[in-house]
Amino acid sequence: MNIAIIGLGEVGRCYVSALATIPGTTFQFCDTHLSQAGRELVASFDLSVHDQIGPWLADADWVLSCVFGAVALDVAGQCFEQMKLGARYADLTTASPADKRVAAVRAKAKGIGYADVAVMGAISLALSKTPLLCAGDAADDFAALIQRSGGNARVVEGGAAGDAISLKVLRSVFTKGMEALAVELLMAAEKQGVRAKLYGVLKDIDDSPLEDFINMLVRTHTIHARRRTHEVAEAQKELQGAGLTSLVLPGVEARFASTAAAIEAGPVGENPSLEDALQWLLRQAA
Repeated sequence: MNIAIIGLGEVGRCYVSALATIPGTTFQFCDTHLSQAGRELVASFDLSVHDQIGPWLADADWVLSCVFGAVALDVAGQCFEQMKLGARYADLTTASPADKRVAAVRAKAKGIGYADVAVMGAISLALSKTPLLCAGDAADDFAALIQRSGGNARVVEGGAAGDAISLKVLRSVFTKGMEALAVELLMAAEKQGVRAKLYGVLKDIDDSPLEDFINMLVRTHTIHARRRTHEVAEAQKELQGAGLTSLVLPGVEARFASTAAAIEAGPVGENPSLEDALQWLLRQAA
């Protein structure tokens, strides 16, 4: 099995090392700005490095794109022109969901399998054990390849190209938002001397399945946004009284106020389902 790695940055180098453990694997490399670490890796395989995509790519059974997201679609198009029928392409870049969907369509037109791969953690910490999320018509094959090398990959069930990177971005919306709130929460709790007691009053949240908790928040948001807007304003005053200015809560208050105004104009109903609440919110956003 011949594997071409496009881009020998941290991700590319990591998976060269992992895939090299599969017997019978050979490599080809392409990079226009090779780092010292990249040069050392290439030297260990006693191979030269291509500085551009070309006919040499026709020997590859797999092509792994590990370039910057901004150039990923262009690189994919160049590769598809050189790859052989039936070869497979794994896009491990941070390209947008839209770009990955376009790339998948172009790959299919050339008879090439395509896997949208989202790196769900820090390669520098977990190396090839970093979780990978895969979608697209070659997702199962790529996940199997990574698992053979001792890596950590799973497939989005029923997922199409673009879904893996979409889920990575949506996860960041949640985790980064939670991070910002956690920073302000613990700063305020520490300032008021109640940090140790705080976890006890959050215990009911800890006991709820995450999916149920998120769904409950969204569903009840469309009923109680007005009251909660006032509660957010009071929370900001509490932080200010402790000598802290929230950078997060003004945005939260704006979100609640917007929903409250929409409820005033046309309420969703007394006890909406999650589906009813989401569709109503999407109509307001439009």
